[in-house]
Amino acid sequence: MAMQEMHRQVGDLRLEPSGLARRGLLIRHLVMPGGRGETEEILRFIASEISCDSYVNLMNQYHPCGPAADFPPLGGPLTMEDYRQALEIAKQAGITRLDKREFPDLLQRLYHLH
Repeated sequence: MAMQEMHRQVGDLRLEPSGLARRGLLIRHLVMPGGRGETEEILRFIASEISCDSYVNLMNQYHPCGPAADFPPLGGPLTMEDYRQALEIAKQAGITRLDKREFPDLLQRLYHLH
């Protein structure tokens, strides 16, 4: 698989003391509404087949647009619970370097209006 080969070539992400990335693999995963099973499969794959020390960015930016709005559960925004579950799955999988994003206040307010 491509991620395994990239990791073989560059290893885990290494940062300078300033926080600047020097070399290594950074993995980004867009958490999808109702996608707990897929997120679990992906994070367990990363932990077992790549490295528990992989730097993983769990992204919470999903926003439905176009025809996606007609296909539940993709028709609505990512819930805070979906994102919390993704964080818990990563923890259970043993991923030790997790870049998590807190939900912006605006997104939280918009979600509670529905």
